[in-house]
Amino acid sequence: MTAINAAKILILATDGYERSELRVPYDRLKAKGANVRIASIKEGEIRSWDKKNWGDSIAVDLPAKAVKTEDFDALVLPGGQINPDVLRHDEDAMRVVRDFVKSGKVIAAICHAPWLLVEADALRGRDATSYWSIKTDLKNAGANWKDEKVVTDKGIITSRSPDDLDAFVAKIVEEVEEGRHERRAA
Repeated sequence: MTAINAAKILILATDGYERSELRVPYDRLKAKGANVRIASIKEGEIRSWDKKNWGDSIAVDLPAKAVKTEDFDALVLPGGQINPDVLRHDEDAMRVVRDFVKSGKVIAAICHAPWLLVEADALRGRDATSYWSIKTDLKNAGANWKDEKVVTDKGIITSRSPDDLDAFVAKIVEEVEEGRHERRAA
């Protein structure tokens, strides 16, 4: 078990992340004392997508290729349409996701970010949710899709949209404080 004020949380994102889905967890987890770092497939800064235009940027702390799962307690995957679609085609990003899946550490994916869990074959036989437009993708990957604010199955947290961010962040805190989860092979 790890107290949230001692937790090390990794957010994996790239250009086109949904602004609120990165910023809200980032700000709220930091406010609770967690050490939150941003990893990406590019260096420097990554830009958000905010409704209908490019939004603000956030600094990248480390490249995805340098991420060591053992250095973190949880992985947060913000959505947006662009961000997870780009990341699921990048081998460094997918290695990070697969390593976290194997580790049993907490993984939290919101909106379109469950596409990364589909790509990692992490949802087969598990309960999950997502933005409504990709529910068929999750079902085709073997997930038991539910239309709920937040769904958790063995430390894998999924959520639907920015409207559900309060429940999403609360569940991240709860799951991190529970610790590592035993997962059956997907």
